[in-house]
Amino acid sequence: MTLIFAHRGYSARFPENTMIAFTEAEKASANGIELDVQMTKDGELVIIHDETVDRTTNGTGFVAEHTFSELRKLQASYKFAGVNEKIPSLKELFEWMQGNSLLCNIEFKNNNVPYNGMEEKTINLISEFGLGDRIIFSSFNHYSMVLSHRIAPEIETAALLSDRIYQPWIYATAIKAKGIHPNYKRITIPMVEQAERFGISVRPYTVNDAMKMTEFIQAGASAIITDEPVQAMQILQASSK
Repeated sequence: MTLIFAHRGYSARFPENTMIAFTEAEKASANGIELDVQMTKDGELVIIHDETVDRTTNGTGFVAEHTFSELRKLQASYKFAGVNEKIPSLKELFEWMQGNSLLCNIEFKNNNVPYNGMEEKTINLISEFGLGDRIIFSSFNHYSMVLSHRIAPEIETAALLSDRIYQPWIYATAIKAKGIHPNYKRITIPMVEQAERFGISVRPYTVNDAMKMTEFIQAGASAIITDEPVQAMQILQASSK
């Protein structure tokens, strides 16, 4: 059955990559959440998409140039009236995950900023909380995925793909990834079906169109990553009747 992953949490209705977006995704009955991890100047793992804080907070500058305490002073939901959210740490998220059964797709945002040691630090934190069987790593930095697999082969890795490549299931196997996360506009239904037959999980992003959701569900995609988990769950339930 196709699973529903809430992209940066329930980001269509709540500030992305914040705890309220994640808790609301759980309330929406999503099977999992997708989030982005970066590292602060003092080595804290934090959840934020962009390499800079400019778009999603009331601050400026690169995440890597701020300490964790500096980032926590920023307002991560200032564009949403009546909501007061901070940039969460990955540890804070894992503490919350102790009280639910959600899966978690962690995207390493290390294709532009190297964040040396981020993979090891993340894996150690996952081990501390005993969450290895609920985590999927993904990144556009496929060297990072290979490194992650070498350190912790028990944690699933998935190659993020922004462009169409030939027989991506073969490429995924070559880098020891068990999944691919393609841009939904860059993968065809026959490719989804072939990859799944080959044993490679396909989780296209970011699928917000109802017709496309239906197509991927009917094709047997392992999951869809969407800003609209409520709508996706409704379509999933309707398609199973």
